[in-house]
Amino acid sequence: MAIYHLRATMISRSAGRSATAAAAYRSAELIVDQRTGLAFDYRARGGVDHVETLAPADAPTWVQDRAALWNAVELAETRKNSQVAREVRVALPHELDAAQRLQLVRDFCKREFVDRGMVADIALHAPGREGDERNHHAHILLTTREIGPEGFTTKNRDWNAKELLEGWREAWARDTNHALERCGAEERVDHRTLEAQRVEAQERALEARERGDEAEALRETVRAVSLDRQPLPQLSAGAWQLKERGIEVAAVQVWREIKEQAVEVTRVAQELTERVRVWLERVTERAAEQVRDVVERVAPADAWGDFFAAAAPGASAAAEGLARDLEVERRLEAHEREARERVQEQERRAHERDDGHDHGW
Repeated sequence: MAIYHLRATMISRSAGRSATAAAAYRSAELIVDQRTGLAFDYRARGGVDHVETLAPADAPTWVQDRAALWNAVELAETRKNSQVAREVRVALPHELDAAQRLQLVRDFCKREFVDRGMVADIALHAPGREGDERNHHAHILLTTREIGPEGFTTKNRDWNAKELLEGWREAWARDTNHALERCGAEERVDHRTLEAQRVEAQERALEARERGDEAEALRETVRAVSLDRQPLPQLSAGAWQLKERGIEVAAVQVWREIKEQAVEVTRVAQELTERVRVWLERVTERAAEQVRDVVERVAPADAWGDFFAAAAPGASAAAEGLARDLEVERRLEAHEREARERVQEQERRAHERDDGHDHGW
């Protein structure tokens, strides 16, 4: 299923990092840092599906050269603790194909970053050989300074606003869902916390139960169960490297425990979903049988033959079939009631006429 993930972090010299090293690693290229003389060569690295640079229209042409771009970024910073770049990492739905994933990232970056004046260096990565085969993701390196025809100028502190980050998170969820909808996938993502989503599901289940929609109540209850888990904690780069080397430090142990809990919750939710599906099919079949009984009482047997021939395959397909059959049953019951009332009215009038004749009216 599609998952939501967007994480934004700063690349800072105070943490011993550089924009040139980050760009080289994510693009699987060789970049020599002109400021320090260090060469970062990751050309042997695999798993990079696509890289490209997106820049404002008035940016100089050299920003399309990855080495020139990030060396210019490093040379523009003079402090030993400078924040040289921002990285945004997003999960890409495996339901999309390669072209659809690329278009999703491009559209998001152009609207949310480039149109604000940033240069965005994007790298789409394939799932790791030993990880989840659905783990397509993208790394987006962003500049922190304004850029014009002559190059980088002042830093834009507005890009550090918490409200802007929240807007990016919401926009990524919206764009992802639009992409999923366009490709015909039923999955959707949500940028809100697990707790907020779980509370909403519980409220919807209660509302559905109060209006008598047991099928919807069950679906929302199962959704609430699937969300009743802790979010997976973020591991630092150092802790992640230790995990990859098989060294179980405390942070890695906690990460594994929470991941195992999430897997178990997902398994239980899937089992409940299957049970709800079977229950809905049984209820739908019973409703269809009741409709047949009503039809036989108010219409010739062959009058509804075509209807049942068309409806039978879909009657047990999903909860929508149940709602449709129940609507037919309500209409037929109303038709039967109206017919019965007409007969009763005719009998009453005939009885009154007979009574009148008997009394010499």
